[in-house]
Amino acid sequence: MTNHFALGMSKATALTRAGKLVEATALIQSLLKGPQPVADDDVIEGTFTRLDDVGHQEAREPAEPPRVAKQAPKRSKLQETLRKIRAGGMPDHTTKPAGKPHVPVNARFESFIHTTNTARRDYKLYVPSSPTGSAMPLVVMLHGCTQTPDDFATGTGMNEFAEEHGFLVAYPQQPMGANPNKCWNWFKPEDQVRDHGEPALIAGIVRDIMRDQNVDPGQIFVAGLSAGGAAAANVASAYPEMFRAVGVHSGLAVGAATDIPQAFSAMRNGAAGAPLAHSVPTIVIHGLADTTVNPINGKAVIAQALKGFGPLKASVKQGSSVGGRSFRQTSYTDPDGTAMCEHWEIADAGHAWAGGTAEGSFTDPRGPSASAEMVRFFMQHRRN
Repeated sequence: MTNHFALGMSKATALTRAGKLVEATALIQSLLKGPQPVADDDVIEGTFTRLDDVGHQEAREPAEPPRVAKQAPKRSKLQETLRKIRAGGMPDHTTKPAGKPHVPVNARFESFIHTTNTARRDYKLYVPSSPTGSAMPLVVMLHGCTQTPDDFATGTGMNEFAEEHGFLVAYPQQPMGANPNKCWNWFKPEDQVRDHGEPALIAGIVRDIMRDQNVDPGQIFVAGLSAGGAAAANVASAYPEMFRAVGVHSGLAVGAATDIPQAFSAMRNGAAGAPLAHSVPTIVIHGLADTTVNPINGKAVIAQALKGFGPLKASVKQGSSVGGRSFRQTSYTDPDGTAMCEHWEIADAGHAWAGGTAEGSFTDPRGPSASAEMVRFFMQHRRN
């Protein structure tokens, strides 16, 4: 992408978000007229279909007579892209409503509100039915775009693992008022740093739970899917003293983008992100057939995390899930044999939570269980 094209797309984004769709459409069409040479790291398509030069079809063959439409016409590819630019962040998808997660007798899955002087976030908290009596680990789960805490809990099955292993699970909710597609705003500079934006809100939720529940401060973890995965990386980077480890499923590196055009580019072609002041143990899971967030972003998350550790030994394990998905697990272990980073690459898997249940959205029941592997990885990283 040339500087001219990048500046043009930024202008189009501003026009779209301001509601000036005619001007934005004309500008994008002029930018995309004819073949556009682009650099590998600058295409802003994400999962979006290519921005066609709508309305400028070449007359290579005689046109067929117009047909009478029997139903309302679909939005053009350009109109669809404009809508996604207006929403910001990850693309939305059509999802089926998810049922309420099953809650065993004596367990609790309750709604709470975290408030500050300027903002609030709803969240749900799962408390297992048989607490151990000692301080419990806490896993914070950040949903993907269009999802809800109930949907994410249902699809990932994380509450069931909490019931089995005796830990708490928090599900912060991103409202439509913060992002029209309920995406975490991982690409905004103010939502990537300590004591600002969404990282501060999520850290505040953790503090609320620590105030009200018996939480082990040395076993607090954060994980997320897609935009939630990118947000989880942001939060762990901003508060390394709070979060002992992070799980990034189908997400992006910290600093991979600082505006919407850069976000589209990173999703499509990958981005290395920014250097981290502190790294925490990191597990990355990514489907190799993901067309929403390029799997190269998983490599970027791992590479970013590895720079914060000393020499580690890499080992590779090939395997296959019960559902038939082949995977490659690369572990990076310290001299004591503890994996500080893990990278799971799943063949033929798309943009979905591996091993999730079909009752939730964006799940791949055939894959190895991302929830099980994250719990295993997290629980070996207790801070004393």
